[in-house]
Amino acid sequence: MSHEILNEHRIIWEQKPVLRTIYEDYYQRLVAESRPGRTLEIGAGTGNLKSFLPDVISTDIVTSPWIDCACDAQMMPFQDQSFDNIVMIDVLHHIERPLKFFQEAQRVLRPGGRILMMEPAMTCLGRFFYHHFHEEPVNFNEYPLSEGDLDPKRKPFDANQAFPHLIFETYAQDFTKLFPQFKILRVNYLSLFAYPLSGGFKKWQLIPAGVAKILIRMEKGFEAYLGKILGFRMMIVVEKNTP
Repeated sequence: MSHEILNEHRIIWEQKPVLRTIYEDYYQRLVAESRPGRTLEIGAGTGNLKSFLPDVISTDIVTSPWIDCACDAQMMPFQDQSFDNIVMIDVLHHIERPLKFFQEAQRVLRPGGRILMMEPAMTCLGRFFYHHFHEEPVNFNEYPLSEGDLDPKRKPFDANQAFPHLIFETYAQDFTKLFPQFKILRVNYLSLFAYPLSGGFKKWQLIPAGVAKILIRMEKGFEAYLGKILGFRMMIVVEKNTP
């Protein structure tokens, strides 16, 4: 089932220019925030980041022809301090125990390294949309930084879309206490109109790629004022402190 989802997404990516336009904006934003050096992509999915960062090491929890390594983000097979960046798009909310992931990220990142994430935004509009019109659940009653064993029967694409908001908004102080080596540099809210009108990885779309480009340029002027109300995405940048 997991492989079927990835294959379907790969086909949609190749056949849908408006989707590529939306994600090009995401990739450019993440790359602009990255540090010079070696980059690890977690949850590579359809493997498109390499078009923007050719030397990235791409991983996913399931195997596919376009990734470099299949592994669990909660148990990474990499040496200590071996990366300068970890890039993730729509991954954190799929991780069963985010606490374990951040422990691993803390281990494999070099001092000054960054975790760069693009996740669903639980804004007024975003929360309504993801709760009522998206197949993945939104559960604000689950504590996202709890310890515990991993469920061997859990499916790779199980999720809680509320996790990013809970970690970096509701329980941001808990995160800082648990990971004093990490600093939350910024949490930006974006993707106001073009993303929902594009249909994402669905087969339908309400706008073509050209209109999406215009909307994205316009949105950037309103993000600071309307992002926390209307944004469908949150971009999170976390940096590991230098000694």
